[in-house]
Amino acid sequence: MNLSRLKKYYYLRFLRIKGDPLSIAWGSFIGALIGTLPVMPFHTIGIIAICCLTRTSAMAGLFASLVISNPFTYIPIYYLSMVIGNFLTPYTVTWSSIQNILDIILSGRGLRESFDMLTHQGTELIIVMLVGGFVMALPTSIAWYYATLRLTLKIREKRRQRHLLKERKKKK
Repeated sequence: MNLSRLKKYYYLRFLRIKGDPLSIAWGSFIGALIGTLPVMPFHTIGIIAICCLTRTSAMAGLFASLVISNPFTYIPIYYLSMVIGNFLTPYTVTWSSIQNILDIILSGRGLRESFDMLTHQGTELIIVMLVGGFVMALPTSIAWYYATLRLTLKIREKRRQRHLLKERKKKK
């Protein structure tokens, strides 16, 4: 896999996103916010739903989420969410408690026992991970908003300048 080629591909995909710069920036804010939260199976659904409700760019949201939440960043995001959540909440979640929950779910003991285990230990886990994830996601998404807005405005200005230059050449 050629990383420079992949990087250029996604940069060109970003350049081709259509829409108002504010809509693109808010879409990337939503994508970065949800992409940083440790709610893995719900990223895409949540981004599309919220972007449709707020009439912002769902493509920008999905792009931001893809950049932030990918196979290289899953473990650091979940680990930092756990550390921050343990610090900010009265609960303590350890890797061994996560392993216990996964063992019971994967053991095939039954849906009822898995559900009981999740309601006892899972509630603390969910609270810790969501609090830690939200504390991490808020500054990340604000930074994404401003970076995307600035980049989008810069790209649009460059396109406008090129268009004006072509028009002047045609008139001569």
